[in-house]
Amino acid sequence: MKNGSLYIISAPSGAGKTSLVSTLLTSTPRLEVSVSHTTRAKRPGEEHGIHYFFIDMATFETMRDNQAFLEHAKVFDHYYGTSRLAVESKLAQGMDIVLEIDWQGARQIRQLYPENISIFIIPPTKTALELRLRARAQDDEATIARRMRDAVTEISHYNEFDYLVVNDNFNQALEELRAIVIERRLRLGVQTQRLKQQLQQLLT
Repeated sequence: MKNGSLYIISAPSGAGKTSLVSTLLTSTPRLEVSVSHTTRAKRPGEEHGIHYFFIDMATFETMRDNQAFLEHAKVFDHYYGTSRLAVESKLAQGMDIVLEIDWQGARQIRQLYPENISIFIIPPTKTALELRLRARAQDDEATIARRMRDAVTEISHYNEFDYLVVNDNFNQALEELRAIVIERRLRLGVQTQRLKQQLQQLLT
């Protein structure tokens, strides 16, 4: 039986998911993000093994065929996958793990771990989303237009998740994410497992 909790966090591109998760990790002990494998090229400032494991298509297909991924999906013409071994080993060590994946991957994870905690992050408006995409200065006009179209599809799956967070004010959205983690950790089943020895001492 695994000890850690599994969190799924999804959002349309540009909604601020990566920044929120990164900040959440720095202020929350026993919480780690699973580093996904991807076939896309590195963006400026990204590091192999830190942001993603950047692999070629042949390697990805081999890992997929060997069932090395808990989930995998094609997003914007590139493939992404979550390492089964990495996640399961961390959960067994008692770490809480965050998966930054899209709604397709979230569906796959729910079948394997129905007790997961899933969170969907949305921008306040389409205008705000487009401004954030442009502010990143990473995409051309055609790519931005495509991301905006695909965002509608992504957001249409919000009702498949347990929690919905609006990233209008960054600090408020961050506190809401932190509150979800704290609430989960205080549940009776989780606390009973974590405080097993302490409870035994109190009851003898």
